[in-house]
Amino acid sequence: MEKQVVRLTVDLVVNDGQLEAFKRIAQTMTSVSQAEPGTLGYEWFSSADGKHFRLVETYVDSAALEAHFMGPAVQQWVPKLVEVSKPVGFEIYGDPGPKVTEMASGFGAVVFQYWIGIGR
Repeated sequence: MEKQVVRLTVDLVVNDGQLEAFKRIAQTMTSVSQAEPGTLGYEWFSSADGKHFRLVETYVDSAALEAHFMGPAVQQWVPKLVEVSKPVGFEIYGDPGPKVTEMASGFGAVVFQYWIGIGR
């Protein structure tokens, strides 16, 4: 992992009867995030039963992550997402910067600062 790259994971459990609404919102969030400069990855993973999802996001640096947090994916669509699912885990890897750290702490995020590794 390169030192400036910031990654995060968000774990969500879909509310009963809300899977289709969840999927529509997640697809919209993905499209919106794809258009944001500095987004390297925005990937959803599903458990076999389709009830538990993990979102893995990767940004070139903390400025790109902050732009994402201030943009429509987070400001407009995250509130809709939490109407149909429950966040059960949120981790940030790397330095998200002070503004995102403060915003993410409201969602219970745990920040892991870069320590050592091999980036490619």
